[in-house]
Amino acid sequence: MNNFTYKVYLLTEDDSKYQALLEQANLPDLEISTSREEANILLASPPLASSQIEQFPNVEWIQSIFAGVDALLPSLDEFSGELTNVKGIFGQQISEYVLGYLIQHQRHFKHYAEQQEASTWDPMPYQSLNQLKMVVLGTGSIGSYLATTAKAFGIHVSGVNRSGIPAKNSPFDTTYHIQELATAFKNADVIVNTLPNTPETHHIFNRESLSYCSQALLFSVGRGSAVDESALSDALDNYWLSHAYLDVFDTEPLPNEHPFWARRDITITPHIAALSFPEQVVDIFAENFQRWRDGFALLNQVDIDKGY
Repeated sequence: MNNFTYKVYLLTEDDSKYQALLEQANLPDLEISTSREEANILLASPPLASSQIEQFPNVEWIQSIFAGVDALLPSLDEFSGELTNVKGIFGQQISEYVLGYLIQHQRHFKHYAEQQEASTWDPMPYQSLNQLKMVVLGTGSIGSYLATTAKAFGIHVSGVNRSGIPAKNSPFDTTYHIQELATAFKNADVIVNTLPNTPETHHIFNRESLSYCSQALLFSVGRGSAVDESALSDALDNYWLSHAYLDVFDTEPLPNEHPFWARRDITITPHIAALSFPEQVVDIFAENFQRWRDGFALLNQVDIDKGY
């Protein structure tokens, strides 16, 4: 029988909510600690933890409340424990964001809202979603969920990953290697970035890759570092892209003087495409804690060297 008490420290933007949920979960052998030196588990927001990790000398496991951990990775050079993130909870939210804006675009709903204000009756022709071709960069849980949802609307969905090999039971109609962007983008109507922030994905949407497009819609809901912002402006000016829906950026919040604000062919949202709901995070943490307590491998382990 395990008589050891594990101590978790909460370092999030909503500690009181997480504390209430953990107390409600009543996990055996787990105590919420207020001592950074005594804590051996850290439940944390990566941006908050990045500058404070040295204050937790005995932490053996960090559970991120986000999927992305890139803000924390540069601070983990001396960390020899385990890092896990949250997966499997963002697919629906990302799908709602992408398909919501896609339907709005295809059916001209913004146009009709403006018409109503002007008391104008002016029907516009439109194209149904079931004739579209979507390319999703990133074939993990989020990209796969989006592919499944998009296919329910009759959209042909291709995926792009590092191997070019589809996973078992892959929902993608076609899978391309990341070096095959010219082929993948050639006939794409919709392109979706769900990629993590790694050296390989940095500015993968650059002038060369975007030049392969032909009036496509771009959705960026992964990491802002994937998009070369100057190249994106050129792509819109050259009509390689017809519109960009951007939820993530190199610098957040997006500065007031940034030229993207003034462009009608860019839709800006403040990193809200998918949020980490504490209830879902605690469910994942609770399952992982049981594994940690019983000596089993943790779920959603992050390879610190790879960054995901």
